[in-house]
Amino acid sequence: MTQERTNAATFKGNPITLIGPELKVGDKAPDFRLNKNLLEEATLADYDGKIKLISVVPSLDTGVCDAQTRRFNQEAAELGEDVIILTVSADLPFAQARWCGAAGVDRVVTLSDYKENSFGKAYGVLIKEFALDHRAVFVLDKDNTIRYIEVLNEMGEHPNYEEPIAAVKKLLA
Repeated sequence: MTQERTNAATFKGNPITLIGPELKVGDKAPDFRLNKNLLEEATLADYDGKIKLISVVPSLDTGVCDAQTRRFNQEAAELGEDVIILTVSADLPFAQARWCGAAGVDRVVTLSDYKENSFGKAYGVLIKEFALDHRAVFVLDKDNTIRYIEVLNEMGEHPNYEEPIAAVKKLLA
């Protein structure tokens, strides 16, 4: 049975339903199957041994999602080789590639949840009404334990940028 959380978040002030569990700091991160492109998939195991900052956006072609992805792309340059920043959206992989090329985003890895919404369902951020992933940020340590979570109350708001970066830096110390 799929867990639904009503009134967990809003879009322009209107309640939306999030599908999946409400994860907590200290939980083991669930696996996922996302598309790098139309033929190649990625799972959590592909990033073993790295600290992972996972930036979840509904669609790269919107203002807040664009700004969020650009900001974490800038931050990636300062974090070093032990950190990978993943941006997850339900955009098609070729739309993600087009957007990254146009935006000059080259330090984050974009992964698409368009096929099965496996990430959204596993991480509790799939929006039932839109079949998009709700805005969130997760930081996982090298052993895939969740060390930071922010699932925004309002879909159109910016996440806190400083706290997840501080969480990553603490794991690097």
